Amino acid sequence: MLNRRHLLASGLASLPLLAGASTARAQTRAGLQPNAPTDQSAALQRLIDQASERNEPVVLPPGRFIAANLTLPRRLRLIGIPRATRLIYGGGGHLLFGSDLDHVELSGITFDGAGLWLGDDIKALLDFRRPGTLFIDRCEILNSAKTGLALEGAAGRVERSAINNATEYALYSVQARGLTIADNTVADCGDGGILVHRWEPGEDGTIVANNRVDRIGAKSGGTGQFGNGINLYRAHTVSVTNNKVADCAFSAIRANSASNALITGNSCLRSGETGLYVEFAFEGAVIGNNIVDGAANGISVVNFNFGGRMATVSGNIVRNLSTTGPYPADPPGFGIGIAVEADTAVTGNVIENAPLFGINIGWGEFMRNVTATGNTIREAGIGISVSVVDGTGSAVIADNVLSQTRNGAIIGHRWTERATDDLATASDQPFANLTIADTQVN
Repeated sequence: MLNRRHLLASGLASLPLLAGASTARAQTRAGLQPNAPTDQSAALQRLIDQASERNEPVVLPPGRFIAANLTLPRRLRLIGIPRATRLIYGGGGHLLFGSDLDHVELSGITFDGAGLWLGDDIKALLDFRRPGTLFIDRCEILNSAKTGLALEGAAGRVERSAINNATEYALYSVQARGLTIADNTVADCGDGGILVHRWEPGEDGTIVANNRVDRIGAKSGGTGQFGNGINLYRAHTVSVTNNKVADCAFSAIRANSASNALITGNSCLRSGETGLYVEFAFEGAVIGNNIVDGAANGISVVNFNFGGRMATVSGNIVRNLSTTGPYPADPPGFGIGIAVEADTAVTGNVIENAPLFGINIGWGEFMRNVTATGNTIREAGIGISVSVVDGTGSAVIADNVLSQTRNGAIIGHRWTERATDDLATASDQPFANLTIADTQVN
């Protein structure tokens, strides 16, 4: 028959039914009392230190525990009852902080920052630097005065948790080593939702999947540095799949200098600026089967001038765009369904209600090796705009269906200047680098 020590060693004590009276008595003897009005930091620190030495979990009962400045031992397994066990930050520095750890496991606990000040050298309510293996499951991280959860050099999983009402970001990961962020809910954060960053461009491999991200602001302003639901920066080979992202001040999903990004199956609703943005110094992006409904621009894959190149944009639905954004628009303006510049195939997309352009190919001389085939565009100012500045590369525009394009089906531009008549109906093609064929104009 298994005794309590066997249960602890096997990890079965993580089940709430096995926490039992013996655990509660042990915590009481240690001085930890649920719902006590006083700070319980010393008792809780003592418990987690002793458990770390024995490589055992700490199982907390339901109730509120006021604590602050807890330093994680090398091993921590902290287990509670979901939405019943609450650690309330008492102020004065940080709630949980740890660095150079072996193993961190948090399950079933609400961490409430109460909006209280966090120390100048602290990044988040939960701040884990080089945490070894990390597992966070069925937790809530609420009301942080900075970021909710900050991770440096993390491997493991953050899943089935809620991170809400952070003044800065919900979750900030830098230099990940094999991290999965899945099945979480994020809402009402001041400057960003889920951020996957690196200090220098490099392989990251984080998986961001099946999360719900809602109502992300940009309290710090800017033109896209803040206000994004999911943001990749310098992190290569990250997959962002099957997320539901809505009501972000800037982009639902934004990848900056992030090569080999896989962005598929996401729902991006009511973005303040560009719904799905891949920009600056990247090489390689797969953008497929997403829905962008409501944005200033739909999908942008741009900045060939900084080396941004190589993508497929296929099977997306982009609709209900606006000419108004969160700042005065740079040329050519807001209201573009899909914009691309270099070494990119745009295939099988459906675009509706794009006030400026349905598809915009190139910007000035920054255009090379673009195909736009098999797309359907309905209700657009211009169906397809293509750069005809001297020195551009080649483009093939074929087998597209264009309907209700008020100012022309396919028009050449030199920067912002309209430079051609409608190329879709021209009797000859004046540009040797352009192939325009089999356009159905209704």
